[in-house]
Amino acid sequence: MRHEMGKGLGGTELFNLLDEPWLPVRVLDGVTGSSSAHLGAVEEVGLRRLLLEADRLQDLVVDPATQKPAIFRQLLLPILVHALGRPADPAQWTAMFRAGAFTPEQRQKLDGYLSDNRHLFDLFDPVDPFGQVAGLHTAKGETKGSALLVATAATGNNVPLFSSRTEGDPLELTPAQAARWLVHTHCWDTAAIKTGVVGDPQAKSGKTTGNPTGPLGQLGVVMPVGRTVYETLLLNVPFGQAPLSDDLPQWSRRAKEGRVEDTLSCATAAWQTRPARGLLDLWTWQSRRIRLIPEETPAGTRVTRVIVAAGDRLAPTPADEPHTTWIRDRPASRTKKTGKTGKTVAPTSERPRRHQPGRAAWRGLEALLAVESATTDYDATATRAGFRSSVLLSSLSDTVDRMPEAYPLQVELTGIAYGNQSAVIEDVFFDQIPLPLTALDPGGVIYGSLLAAVEQAEKLAAAVNNLSADLRRAAGSEPIPWDKGQRPGDTLLHALDPVVRRLLAGLRTVGEDFDQSERGLEAWEEKAGRATWKVAEQVFSTAAPALFTGRSVSRDGKDYVYRLSTAEKSFRDRLDAVLTRRSAQRKGR
Repeated sequence: MRHEMGKGLGGTELFNLLDEPWLPVRVLDGVTGSSSAHLGAVEEVGLRRLLLEADRLQDLVVDPATQKPAIFRQLLLPILVHALGRPADPAQWTAMFRAGAFTPEQRQKLDGYLSDNRHLFDLFDPVDPFGQVAGLHTAKGETKGSALLVATAATGNNVPLFSSRTEGDPLELTPAQAARWLVHTHCWDTAAIKTGVVGDPQAKSGKTTGNPTGPLGQLGVVMPVGRTVYETLLLNVPFGQAPLSDDLPQWSRRAKEGRVEDTLSCATAAWQTRPARGLLDLWTWQSRRIRLIPEETPAGTRVTRVIVAAGDRLAPTPADEPHTTWIRDRPASRTKKTGKTGKTVAPTSERPRRHQPGRAAWRGLEALLAVESATTDYDATATRAGFRSSVLLSSLSDTVDRMPEAYPLQVELTGIAYGNQSAVIEDVFFDQIPLPLTALDPGGVIYGSLLAAVEQAEKLAAAVNNLSADLRRAAGSEPIPWDKGQRPGDTLLHALDPVVRRLLAGLRTVGEDFDQSERGLEAWEEKAGRATWKVAEQVFSTAAPALFTGRSVSRDGKDYVYRLSTAEKSFRDRLDAVLTRRSAQRKGR
C-alpha cells in the first residue's frame, strides 16, 4: 500500500523506493507456463510489490537496457539475499526455483526486512538519502545539471549522436527517473575527472582524477532471464556459502563517524580503493558519492541539479563476479615489462570479457558455454586465449538434470563502449539470445551442436570473404582489409543472424534426442547455404569480363593464377567442406 509522503529539507516531499511507483514492469496475466498465460499492461510499481509479487510480473521494462542490471544488482538481488540468504546447494536452489513463487514464510521474511529497513530507502531523506551522501557539497557550493546522471543526455564532453538536447537545456527528472539514473550512475558512470567535495581528503584543486568507470562499465554483462521476475531473481543468485559478517549492502554501511577504511561507510564524502567483501558489497558498490538536489515545480518534485563526486574504487574485479564471462590470457601474455624498472610482473590470468558493439551475442557462444565442467576445453594455449563462462551459467549447468529440458531460458548481454579515455559513452550494447539448458551440459548433444553451428557461420563468412579477395586479385586489386570497409562476410553474418536464433530456440525443445538435433542442424545448413549463395551471387555480379581470363601473381617465389572459374571452384569446395550435411544430401540425390 502506498504510504503518505512526508517532507524533507526545504519542504521537498520524500519518495520512498519501497512504496512509490518508480519501476516500470510488465504484468503477466494467466498461469505461468500455461497456454493461457499472456502479457498484460506495463505498470510502475515500488520495490515491495515488485519483490512480493515477483511471480506475477514478467520483467522490468526500462530504457536504456543498461538500467536493468543496475536495478537488479543495486536493489533487488541484495535485498533478496540479505533477507533470505543464498541457497546452499543445487538441490535447494532447484527446489526454490521450481516452486515458482516465494512461500508464505519467505514473503513474510522479505516483507519484514523491507519494513525494518524502510527508512533507508527514501530518495530525499535529509539524513540517509538512498544511494547518496546527505549534505554533499563543494567548497564554492557548486552543482551541475541533472543531465550528468543521464547516459543518453548531452553533458560536458559526452554528446550523444543525434541528441536533441544541448548541455544548456535544463533537464527535469521526476523522482522515478532520478532513482533509476542514480543506480545506473553507480554501475556505469564514465571515468576521468569528478567534482571535488568538502570532506574528501583525496580531492585536489576542486576535483579528483583517475576515477575508473562504474564497475559494470568494466564488464560485458551476462544476465540470465526467466519467464517471471521471480525466476529471473533466482537465475541471478548463485548458490553457495552464506555472506560473511562484513559483507553488507550499502544501506547497511551508513556510519557518519570513523575512518572509512574501518567502517566501509558510503555515507560520507571519503572513499577508498579496496576489494569487495562479497556479493552484497559488490552488487551495491558505491562507485560515486552523489547528491540529488530536488525542487518543487508546478509539475511536482523534480531533480534538476546534482553533485557527482569520486566514490569507492573496486580493485580488482573479483573472480566470483557473477555477471560476466572471462578471458583467459595466453601464457606468453601473462608477463610484461614494468617500465622504468624493467622487471617482469605476472598480471591476473583472467579478465572480464567485454562485448563488441555490432557483433551478435551468439558469435560469443563459446564463452557462454565454457562452464566449469568444460574448462579444459577452453584453457588458454600458446596460440590463443581461453574462456570461462559466468558464475551464474556455471551454477545453472549443475542443475540441468533437475530442470525441465524445454525451459525457455533467455540470456541478456549488456555493455557500454567508452571513448576518449573512458570519459564519454560511444555506444551501448544490448542483445538477447535463447539458450537451451541442455547446451550447458558439455557431455550432451546440444552443446556440441551449437558450437559447431556457430563455427560454421564464421567459416561461411570467411569463405565469402575469400571469394571476394580472389576476385579482387583477379581484377588487379587488393583484398578489402579486415579492419576497414564492409566485407561481404559481414553481410552474410547479418543475414544468418535470424537463422541462428531460430536454431537456438528450436534446440531448446530437443532435449538429448540426437535424431531431432540432426534434423535441426540439417535444416540450419540448408538455410545457411542458401543465405551464403545469395551473398556470393552479389559478389559474382560485380565481376568484370576480364576476370574470365584472370591474371598471374607471383608470391613467395610461386606463381598463382586468379580467375573467375578458379575462384568459384574454390568457393564451392569451401562451402561443401563447411556444410557437410548439406553436401552429403545433395550428393546422395
